[in-house]
Amino acid sequence: MDRGPRKYWFPAKRYGYGWGLPGTWQGWLVFGAYGALVIASVVFFPPTSAPAVFIVSNGLFTAAFVAICWLTGEPPRWR
Repeated sequence: MDRGPRKYWFPAKRYGYGWGLPGTWQGWLVFGAYGALVIASVVFFPPTSAPAVFIVSNGLFTAAFVAICWLTGEPPRWR
């Protein structure tokens, strides 16, 4: 049974390479969770007192966010 065209959580940018703002509520939920995790890392691992933990945690959050964008987003290409 065909459900129609696939709805991407993160559509490709109109110009340039990568993804734009989320296009579905699932994308907005992931985007908000990523922002909340980055803010939480600033609160719990202040960059001035624990810079290594701050950098590693934000690197992991960003890698997970990019992986989700890659899996659920429109295939990126230069536009």
